[in-house]
This record gives sequence, C-alpha cells and structure tokens, in this order.
Amino acid sequence: MPSAHATVRSEKAGRYLVQLCKHFAHKIPATWEETDGKDTTGHADFGIGTCDMTARDGALLLACNAPDEDGLGKVKYVLEDHIVRFGWKEELKVDWQDGAPAGA
Repeated sequence: MPSAHATVRSEKAGRYLVQLCKHFAHKIPATWEETDGKDTTGHADFGIGTCDMTARDGALLLACNAPDEDGLGKVKYVLEDHIVRFGWKEELKVDWQDGAPAGA
C-alpha cells in the first residue's frame, strides 16, 4: 500500500489539525481528539485513502495511505491545498516524503 508522510512546522499545529478535521467532517468521516493534554490526533478517511494526523511539539505530522498511487496523490493534494490555505499567514509548506514515518 503506497504511503507518504510530512512534517509541517507551526506553533499552531493543534489548531490547524482541528480546523482540518472539522472542515473535512462536513463531507467525509473525520475525527480528532486531544490525547494527553499535549498532543492532538486526528484521522480523515477520504474513501480513496486516509490520513492520520498528530500535532506535537510545534509540528503537524501527517501520515497518509491509499490502495494505489493515484489515490495517494489525491489525498496528498487535498491535505496540502487545505494546509497552505488555512496557514497562509505563516506561509506553511508541506514537504512530502515517500513511505511511512520512522517508527511507524
């Protein structure tokens, strides 16, 4: 199963994670929760692929999977487009890496 991950640096990472999940939840299954008072986690199921998100230590961590490269590309595009738009004041950038994140 193709996968990709990215780290987006921002002191507002938790806020962006919740904003993304709330926005996506209008059209797809998306959930989020504060796990221990420091980390916030989220999950979005786009039908063509999924993304697990974690906000921790000033970073939004993204881990996406899809059954095929086409689906993965679409999931990555949707996430990056929304992150860049939501974080335009910070000029957020998403640098995708192929594969699962280390330790996953």
